[in-house]
Amino acid sequence: MMLKFETPQVRQLAEQLMQPALIRVIDNIRKQLDVSDWQGCYQETQLWPEDMQESQLQRIKTLQAQLSYATPEEADALRDELASLPQPFPGYELHLTRGEQETIVNVWELCYCVCFEAFPVPDGAVKVDTSLIDRELNDVDWLVLDNKAKAIVEDVFGQLGT
Repeated sequence: MMLKFETPQVRQLAEQLMQPALIRVIDNIRKQLDVSDWQGCYQETQLWPEDMQESQLQRIKTLQAQLSYATPEEADALRDELASLPQPFPGYELHLTRGEQETIVNVWELCYCVCFEAFPVPDGAVKVDTSLIDRELNDVDWLVLDNKAKAIVEDVFGQLGT
């Protein structure tokens, strides 16, 4: 999912919050896994733009396969063509299992829930949760951020049942 921001300043504020949010979400997931029956492992994925056409994806796969046996000159041309095509952005998933039950949680979406006032937003721009910023220090308020991350992760595990 491509996020929309109202201004470059809002985007910069969101970027300032994302890494701390990821750290707190991962730590709170670990704490929940420690006290639950669920087993979890993380997996990196590639997420493609929503308007990506199947023919473009097929072309990207073909070009990537050709790179493995291309000459240096051919490889440069292949890389140039790949650069002109849509690019994926990284995804991060938590794969949970308990007995025969399996579920996948999108870790970035949990971070978005921490960083933004309401997520997902049906249309329009996301709004950064400014309560996560300590106005005196103009920096992340780690306590507020941790409490919000903890509540969101606890809610996810509560819906699963521990």
